[in-house]
Amino acid sequence: MLIRFDAVSLSFGEHKILNAADFGLEPGERVCLIGRNGAGKSSTLKLITGELEPDDGKIERDPALSFGILDQKLADESAQSVRDFVSAGMAQQLERIVRYKELADTAHADRSRLRELEALEREIIAAGGWSVETQVESILTQLALPAAKRMDELSGGWRRRVALARALVGNPDVVLLDEPTNHLDIGTIEWLEARALAYPGAILFVTHDRRFVERVATRIVDIDRGRIRSWPGSYSNYMSLKSKANLEEDTHNRAFDKKLAAEEIWVRRGVKARTHRNEGRVRALEELRGERSQRVARPRTARIHINESEEISGRKVIELRKVTHGFGGKPLLKDFSLRVMRGDRIGIIGNNGVGKSTLLRILLGEITPEHGSVKIGTNLETGYFDQLRRELDPTKTVADTIGEGREYISLNGRKKHVMAYLTDFLFTVKRARMPVAALSGGERNRLILAKLLTRSANLLVLDEPTNDLDVETLEALEDRLTEYNGTLIAVSHDRHFLDAVVTSVLAFEADGTVKRHAGGYSDWARRHRDLAVGEEEPTRGSEARAQGGTGQPGDRHAVGARRPAAAQSQRGASALPPEAAAKKPAATRKLSFKLQRELNELPATIDRLESAIAALQAEISAPDFFAQTHEIVRPRLAALADAEDQLEAAMTRWLELEDRG
Repeated sequence: MLIRFDAVSLSFGEHKILNAADFGLEPGERVCLIGRNGAGKSSTLKLITGELEPDDGKIERDPALSFGILDQKLADESAQSVRDFVSAGMAQQLERIVRYKELADTAHADRSRLRELEALEREIIAAGGWSVETQVESILTQLALPAAKRMDELSGGWRRRVALARALVGNPDVVLLDEPTNHLDIGTIEWLEARALAYPGAILFVTHDRRFVERVATRIVDIDRGRIRSWPGSYSNYMSLKSKANLEEDTHNRAFDKKLAAEEIWVRRGVKARTHRNEGRVRALEELRGERSQRVARPRTARIHINESEEISGRKVIELRKVTHGFGGKPLLKDFSLRVMRGDRIGIIGNNGVGKSTLLRILLGEITPEHGSVKIGTNLETGYFDQLRRELDPTKTVADTIGEGREYISLNGRKKHVMAYLTDFLFTVKRARMPVAALSGGERNRLILAKLLTRSANLLVLDEPTNDLDVETLEALEDRLTEYNGTLIAVSHDRHFLDAVVTSVLAFEADGTVKRHAGGYSDWARRHRDLAVGEEEPTRGSEARAQGGTGQPGDRHAVGARRPAAAQSQRGASALPPEAAAKKPAATRKLSFKLQRELNELPATIDRLESAIAALQAEISAPDFFAQTHEIVRPRLAALADAEDQLEAAMTRWLELEDRG
C-alpha cells in the first residue's frame, strides 16, 4: 500500500473535517474523492502530501514516494516560460540523475554502494529515463503547449493545461489532481482521460465532472460528515449503492428514535425506573442518549429556484446575419448566421481560445462585430452568469450580496427570507454573514448562481457555470434548468451538463467554422465518430426533415425539439458514458405516463416528509417535551411514527420506479 490513514482526525476551529477516518491507496488505482464543497477533499490531498498534519491518528507513506500535484487554483501568471514551468515537474528526476552520477563516480571504490546504485537506476527508468528534455518535449507536444511563451501571456485555460503537463511529466508514483477538468476544453479532457486510463502509477483525483469519473475511476471514496467510505466500481454504481445506504441509515435512525422515545416515556413515569432491577435499563437509556447526541445529521440537499420572468419574450430572441469578427488579425467568426428562437436551449462547445465567450458577448450586444448585423428581440430580460462574476463585491457579506439590503427577495411572485434562500444554496447562517472574500471558489460560484437566479429572466446565459460546484448542487441546477420555460444559452466543457440541459449545440469545428447540431454533446460526438469511419453527415435540411422541421437555423424542430437526453434519465444511470447512454432506453419509454408522473412527484413528497419529520424530532427533543400531559405527548409521537412510515414507503416506491425506469 502506498498511503494509509489510520483513524485520522482533522479540524479547523469548530469545523471537523475528518473524524477517525481510515483510507488506503494501492499502486495502479484510480480513485475519485467525492464530497460536498467544504467536506475536506482538498485538505485530504494536503494530508497525503504532508502539507498538513493530522490532529490525531497516523498517516503512513513511503518516504521515497514521488507526487505529481495539480492544484485547484490556477497557476500563477509569471515571467517564467512554459518550458521552464513544465520542466520544474522533473526536479525530482534531475536530483536522481545527479545523485546517480555522484554514486557512479565512487561506487568502484566502495562495492557496498552498488545495490544503492542499482535501486536508483530502477527509479530513474521507472520515472521515464535519462533524457529529461525528451520527456518535457513529449508532453509539450501532446498538449500542443507554446513552449516559448511566458505564463503571464496565457489565458486561464492554457495555464491549466501547462500545470497539468507539469504534474504528469515526471511519471510520479502518485498523481493528485484537484478539479483537473476546470478550465480545460473537451479535447484536453478526453486526452487526460486516455492518459489516466493508461497511467501505470496511482491517481487520486477530485472532480465534479461525472463523465470523467465514470470513465476513469476504479473506486469512489466519499467524505461524508467526517468519515471516509470506499465504494468499488464506477460512479453510476456508487450512486446506486449510496442511495440504498442512505435509505438503510434512515430506516435505522427511525427505529432507534422510536426506541429512545419509548424509553424516555418509561423513565419519566418515575417509580418503576427507580427500582433496583431496572437500574440496568436506566443505564441503557443513558447509552442511547449518548449515541443519539453523537449522530451527525445528513446535510440537506440543495434546492434551487429560478425566478422566471412574467414577461414572455418575442418569438425571435436573437438573430445574427453574416457576422465576421476577430482579434489581432485572428478571425473567430466568418459570415456566421444564427437565429435563436424563444424556448431554444443551446450549448456552445469548442477548444479554449476559439471565441466561445466572444460569441456570447456578441449575442448579448456587449461587442459589436466587425461585419454583419445583430438583432435583439423584444421583451428580453437577461440573466448573464459571467457578468455577475465580474460584479461580485468581495467586501459585502453573502446575505447583502443576495438581498442588496433587503431581508426578503421575490421569487416567482412569492416573498422569501434571504437567509432561507441562502440555506437552499447550502450556506449556513454563519457563512451567510461572512464577507464574500472569505468564501472558497466553489462557494463563490454557488453565490453567483444564487444571485443570478433571483433576477427575473426569460433568457439565461451561462458561461462555464459548473466550475467548482459540487455534484449535488450541479444535479439540482440541472433539474431546475430542464424545467425552465425561457431561452437558455450555455458555454460549458461539462459533457454531462450539456447532455442534461441543451437540445442543440453550436460547435466550433476543427476547420474554423461554427455549426449548429441537433441534440446534446453525446449526439454531436457520436456524429463525429460516424464521420471518422466514413459515414456521411446528413445535410441540415435532411436532418431537419427527420425531426419534422424546415431546416432553417431558428426552427425548433431543426435543432431537436425534445427533452434533453440526460434529463430523461435518473441519478446514477445519467452518469453513463456516451456509448452506454446511447444504448440505455429513456425512462419515459419504460414507464407509463401515470407512473412517470408519480416518479416526478415523489422527490417533492420525500422533501416534504423529511421536513415534517425534522420539525417533529426537534419538538420532541426539547427538554420539557415529556413534561407535558399525555394528551399532548401521545399525538406528537404518533404523528412522528406516521410520517416516518410514510417516508419509508415513499423512498421504497421511488427506488422501485427508478429501477423500472
